[in-house]
Amino acid sequence: MKNVQVLGGGISGVATAIAFRKRGFSVELVSERDYLFIYPISIWIPVGTAKFDDVAFPLAKLADKHGFRLTVDRVVQIDAMRDSVTLEKGGIRCDADIVVIALGSGKVAHQGIENTLSICGHPGHSLELAKRIDALIEKGHGRIAFGFGGNPKDPSGVRGGPGFELLFNLHHKLSRLGIRDRFEMTFFAPMETPGAKMGEKAIRMLDAMFTKKHFNRQFGKKIERFEKDGVLFVDGTRLESDLTMFIPAGEGLDVIKASDLPLNEAGFVKIDDFCRVSGVSGWYAVGDAAALEGPDWKAKQGHIAEFMAECAANNCSAEHLGLDKPMRGYQEHLNVLCVMDTGDGAGFVFRNGHRQMFIPLPVVGHWIKKGWGFYYKLSKMKRIPRIPGF
Repeated sequence: MKNVQVLGGGISGVATAIAFRKRGFSVELVSERDYLFIYPISIWIPVGTAKFDDVAFPLAKLADKHGFRLTVDRVVQIDAMRDSVTLEKGGIRCDADIVVIALGSGKVAHQGIENTLSICGHPGHSLELAKRIDALIEKGHGRIAFGFGGNPKDPSGVRGGPGFELLFNLHHKLSRLGIRDRFEMTFFAPMETPGAKMGEKAIRMLDAMFTKKHFNRQFGKKIERFEKDGVLFVDGTRLESDLTMFIPAGEGLDVIKASDLPLNEAGFVKIDDFCRVSGVSGWYAVGDAAALEGPDWKAKQGHIAEFMAECAANNCSAEHLGLDKPMRGYQEHLNVLCVMDTGDGAGFVFRNGHRQMFIPLPVVGHWIKKGWGFYYKLSKMKRIPRIPGF
C-alpha cells in the first residue's frame, strides 16, 4: 500500500486526505492545528451569530471516520530532491511515497499590519474582531474600515468575498440594534474595481448595495501603511478608523519559498493540469499553495481546492497504482462560485468561461449559506451524502 503524506489541515488538506483514502492509500495528514477551521462560515463569529466551536471542527473526528492518521505538528522544511519533510517536533520524515502540498498561502506583508485584524487570517482574529465590535457597540458610535489587498505577481491569491460578507453582516447587526446611523463604514482596496473576478453583473449589484446601505468607498488607492487609528495611502490621504479589518492577498508561505520546489513569481508551487508538481515525481500541490493556470478571473476558492484534491488522488492512483483510468485536469473546471451572505439574505454568484450570474436571494439566501455549513460538516462525517462540487 502506497503511503501518502498530506501537508496541511485546511479545507484542501482534509479533502485530499479523504480523496486518497477512498482510493485505498495509507494517508497521514500533518496539520499545525488540531482542528479544521471552516473559513467560509467564520464571517458570523465577529457579529455573534456563530460560535468559534461551530466553525472549528476537530480533525481527530475526521481522521477516525475516514481512517487517516493525524499528526499535529508544524512543517519547518521541505526538501523535494531528497523526498523529505522536516517537522518541528517530529524531525525529518522521508517515509512517504507520495507528498501532497496543501499548506495554504502566506500573506503579502504590509507595514503596520499588526494594527489590523483579518477574517481570513489566524482563527483567533475572528474572536478579537467580535470583542472589538462589541466594544464599539457599547461605545455607541465609531468608524470601521474593511478592505483587502492585491498581489500583482499573482492576482488569483486575492480574496475579498469574506470582507464584503462581514461588511454586510455588521451593517445588518447595527441596523437591527437601531444604531447603524452612528457608524461610518468604509470599504477600501487598491484596485479600481474590487471584486471584478465575480463578473460585471455582480459588480453592478454590489455598487447598488453599497449606495443603498450608505457605505463609503476608497477604491484605486495603494496602501502605504496601517496605523492604530487609520489607513495611510500612497497619495498622502488617510482613512480614519477605530477598527480596521483587512485581508492581505496571498503569496507563497515562507517554508515553501525556502524550499527547492518550483515556484512562480509569487511563491506558489508550480503544477501541471493534473496537480503534479512540475519536475518532481510523486509530489502534488492543491488549493491555495498551488500556482493556478487559467483565465485572468481565476480565483482560489474552497470548492476549487476540493476539486483539485480529487484530481490529485485520481491521477495519482492512475499513475502509481497502475489503474486504467483517465487523468483529470483542474483547469477546464475553473469557475467563481459563492453565496455571498448579507445577514438578511445573500447573492448567488457564478462565473465561468461562458457566462456570468448574480441572483439576489433575499432572506432564503442567508439560510442557504447557514445550511451549507451544516451540510459541510455532516457530509465530511459521512452522515449525509456528499454532492460533488457543493
